[in-house]
Amino acid sequence: MVRRHPLKLSPELLLRGYAAGIFPMAEDADDPSIHWVDPDQRGILPLDGVHVPRSLAKVMRRGTFDVRTDTAFAEVVDACAEPTPDRPLTWINGEIRDLYLGLFSIGHAHSVECWADGNLVGGLYGVRLGGAFFGESMFSRRTDASKVALVHLCARLRTGGFTLLDTQFLTSHLQRFGAIEIERADYRERLADALTREATFDPLDYPAGGATAESVLQSLSQTS
Repeated sequence: MVRRHPLKLSPELLLRGYAAGIFPMAEDADDPSIHWVDPDQRGILPLDGVHVPRSLAKVMRRGTFDVRTDTAFAEVVDACAEPTPDRPLTWINGEIRDLYLGLFSIGHAHSVECWADGNLVGGLYGVRLGGAFFGESMFSRRTDASKVALVHLCARLRTGGFTLLDTQFLTSHLQRFGAIEIERADYRERLADALTREATFDPLDYPAGGATAESVLQSLSQTS
């Protein structure tokens, strides 16, 4: 279900939409209007059942990427908005970009970034509200970069006390990690519960030297 909104959005109004179970999209980058989206089926990734493929765990242990959080939020959003062969059109227009930068400035949006050789090569961003995290978009300029960012996100959310990771839609890419699709009514029950919880997006308690792959994988306690 798609609903057009007649009002100018603000970061605060955007948060009210997320709390009500809806999220914004534009038809494409050149579309000046924004639509509220309320899917009949909602994608989520249960944080107590995250599957890390063994091949990806090996990539993480090799230390291919330097994983950081919130150091290049605007750059991550811009990279997610770039067209790709698999995604020639983007739903991120100028107003949506400004709204998420506004949410970031007030602590309700975060990015997880993969860097290599000093370059941003992959990552994701999303919105935080209570114990819910709403994944918005991801990008990858190198093989496995967005996947590594997703694993780090899941570990951070699980350790921080989050109970809901909303992926909006279900894709084959997300299914590999354990994502499922649930009915709207079920989603809203889980959302209502998550909004009552306190959670933090602080760094995990990694040993000296940073976020080691083993500590991330152990925090999820499941590989497949």
